[in-house]
Amino acid sequence: MNIQHISEPDHSIIKALSEDIGSGDVTTGSVVPPGTMVKGRFLAKEAGVVCGLEVARRVFHLLDESVLFQAMVKDGDKVTKGTVLGEVSGPAAAILSGERVALNFLQRLSGISTKVSQLVGKVSGSGVTLVDTRKTTPGLRVLEKYAVRTGGGSNHRMNLSDGVLIKDNHIKAAGGITPAVKAAKQKAPRTLKIEVEVENLDQVREALKAGADIIMLDNMDLETMAAAVSIIDCKALTEASGNMDQKDLMEVARTGVDIISLGALTHSVKSLDISLKLE
Repeated sequence: MNIQHISEPDHSIIKALSEDIGSGDVTTGSVVPPGTMVKGRFLAKEAGVVCGLEVARRVFHLLDESVLFQAMVKDGDKVTKGTVLGEVSGPAAAILSGERVALNFLQRLSGISTKVSQLVGKVSGSGVTLVDTRKTTPGLRVLEKYAVRTGGGSNHRMNLSDGVLIKDNHIKAAGGITPAVKAAKQKAPRTLKIEVEVENLDQVREALKAGADIIMLDNMDLETMAAAVSIIDCKALTEASGNMDQKDLMEVARTGVDIISLGALTHSVKSLDISLKLE
């Protein structure tokens, strides 16, 4: 199979299957008679928001296209403990060999969607947008950012080519906020927004004067954040960032920021407990 001609999710799934199966599933090959057919159900063992059903389906199809996978709910659905998420049937060899990988994806992505849904609910009605960051599991960014959207959040940059984000180390390397923004305006594609990370009100004023499109308020307390929003006065978008998962998100939203970014949406999520039970 030519890796250049497959989708990015397929690439991730194939790597996960190769990692898990290795040179072969010796347990299934030893104890399950060839030609054995089985049927099983994916069960939610706790309440949450489902995500990754099509990924689970694809896991089995990449192993054996004759495996049938029928989803009983949709990605984004809120489910309770005991809900049947889907049924799988077909050759036992493919189902048993793909079980762990399918569950890993389904549990991980559902865990992300569940957490995002919970946090989005905390700022309901505020008008603020919750976004993720690039703090994703290596190789799983496309899927994890899909899970964020499934849970009701939005995506920040997918990768470094998606936008200009001038952070503290860029500022130091460029010699300051003003020269950094000036250089970005001259060299970066004009279709891209320029965002600057700031840590105090003096930097807010400098970024605004330099012409930043988005100003990231990094690790500011609520009072300073509100003052920054007042200074910016809708002349640029405002993004609150820095350990946001440890703060009252509605209080952050009340400062008037447009966006709240949380690395915790993807980097420290508890997987949703899901099992596959054969009949």
